[in-house]
Amino acid sequence: MKSKLKKAWKRILKTLMRTEMRVLPGQLAFFLVLSVIPLLALFGSVASGFGITAEAVTELLTSILPTAALDLLLPLITGKDMNFNIAIFYISAFILASNGTHSMIITSNAIYKFKDKDYLSRRIKALIMTVVLVFLMVFVILVPAFGTRIVTMICDFLGNEMITKNLLILFNILKYPLSFFMIYFCVKLLYVMAPDETIKSVNTTVGSMFTSIGWMIATEVYSIYVDVFARYNLFYGSLSNILILLLWIYMLSFIFVFGMALNAGYREDAE
Repeated sequence: MKSKLKKAWKRILKTLMRTEMRVLPGQLAFFLVLSVIPLLALFGSVASGFGITAEAVTELLTSILPTAALDLLLPLITGKDMNFNIAIFYISAFILASNGTHSMIITSNAIYKFKDKDYLSRRIKALIMTVVLVFLMVFVILVPAFGTRIVTMICDFLGNEMITKNLLILFNILKYPLSFFMIYFCVKLLYVMAPDETIKSVNTTVGSMFTSIGWMIATEVYSIYVDVFARYNLFYGSLSNILILLLWIYMLSFIFVFGMALNAGYREDAE
């Protein structure tokens, strides 16, 4: 048992010393933040198309995003309905955001020592991976990070005490198993898709488990901060909430890259 723990610790240290761990997490975090802009703008337009008022959208996002961040993004959310120029903006921003998953592909090839495929194939795969990654980030924000607050808002709107109580109990029961399943499935899919050569799904299990658990812990800590400590802005004022938000996204990116490097390390040992 002791030898296994020692071997696992050496594996962790070896993984942390990889060059990719000092480069890709920050790059991936930047493009994740960048993808939030077209996502929120699209959310505002879709809500407008369904007749949902800008005030209702703003109220919902106020309970999710830091005030300072919301002030920067509010013009996008309350913008006009979809038109040609806005559609071009969405497409351009999404392609730009796919640079994060493109970097993920290149880095995974370097980690696994695979040869890069042609540029066009990588860009198409990066776009598909971006869809998966954006879906994953939306799920993390709506369920494990701020799910309790959103459900509480829905319950307040319904105004029925019995329904409110049952809905909260059901959400608290399903929150963690559902979060783990969805995060694990999407992360494993990204780990399998990223390299330009075939990787067996079984060879990504260790990294996927680590990333799923790590994301849930990091998200729970961030959620507690938002609920309990978000108003303590002693040093940075309103910017402190943005700094914590960016730190959370960076932690998710770091854990993701670390899981990928773990997969590569265990695959090398198996061979």
